[in-house]
Amino acid sequence: QVQLAESGGGLVRSGGSLTLSCTISGRTRSPYVMAWFRQPPAKDRAFVAAISRSGARTYYADSVKGRVTISRDNGANTVLLQINSLKPDDTAVYYCAAGDFYETNADEYTYWGPGTQVTVSS
Repeated sequence: QVQLAESGGGLVRSGGSLTLSCTISGRTRSPYVMAWFRQPPAKDRAFVAAISRSGARTYYADSVKGRVTISRDNGANTVLLQINSLKPDDTAVYYCAAGDFYETNADEYTYWGPGTQVTVSS
């Protein structure tokens, strides 16, 4: 069984920076396509960023493009999401996801972490 776990969330002031981590463990056969999603209070889960198996390709939602960097270290089985210039609208539960396809649709991802809370104050 593959398990994902996020860490690094917390309370940050507007304009600050934060880095989230996702650790993949369990019976992994090969690197997965990895992605980050977020769910603001009372809103649906939305795509944030994705990275290919090798890490050579990345894709970002328009809402975070220019402020976010997704990266991975396959040897360490970790994926990072760095967010700069944080805004109150970035407040959400952030989820790490793994799947077989380079997609923005949450339904295409097989494994999910429990999420980590990011709160950005005004």
